Amino acid sequence: MRKLFTPLAILTALTFAYSPVMIASAPYESTMGLVQKIFYYHAPSWFAMFTGVFVCGIASAMFLFRRNPATDRVANSAAELAVVFGLIGLVTGPLWARKAWGVWWQWDARLTMALLVEMIFVGYLLLRKYGGPGSDKLAAAVAIFGMANVPFVYASVNIWRTVHPKTSVVSSLGPGMRGAFWYCVLAFMLLFVLLLMVRIELERRRAELDELYLARGD
Repeated sequence: MRKLFTPLAILTALTFAYSPVMIASAPYESTMGLVQKIFYYHAPSWFAMFTGVFVCGIASAMFLFRRNPATDRVANSAAELAVVFGLIGLVTGPLWARKAWGVWWQWDARLTMALLVEMIFVGYLLLRKYGGPGSDKLAAAVAIFGMANVPFVYASVNIWRTVHPKTSVVSSLGPGMRGAFWYCVLAFMLLFVLLLMVRIELERRRAELDELYLARGD
């Protein structure tokens, strides 16, 4: 993993550095104009956020069944990244909405459910930090519950009437927009993988330090 870190970090940095060029070269959307280009960072941030949610949920399920501390470290690391990328989505969304809808926020199905998932994983982190003994198992259950909400977030715009664009908006992108969009998705997913590697390594070293501390105390 350490051998992969440097080339992955370089690739991620180069990909993000070129992403503004891709976004600038993409054509303007006919009705929203320049502000629509927030989409190229807004939507990929949710791709990364939901990836973090699924990694956390799956690792939490494995931890509950196998009691492997390594899977718990993966879950905790992924939860932090889910919150970070979700926050990016929650900030860029209102910036776009203010120009597109005339308001900063609408309590429609997609936005409300996305906020709910973000709050679930904020609760997960608070539980891990302040929950005391046994909080790791309770937090794992919270993570699985949060993961179970993701399909509803995704499908909400297709089920209920909402101001948010439907999921078909991605497949309907023009050739110039589609290339820039998937390039930005790649950039965010590379960043997610890079940060996840760093956080897992940090959690592993913390666990080793705790073991040394306990051994010294004995």
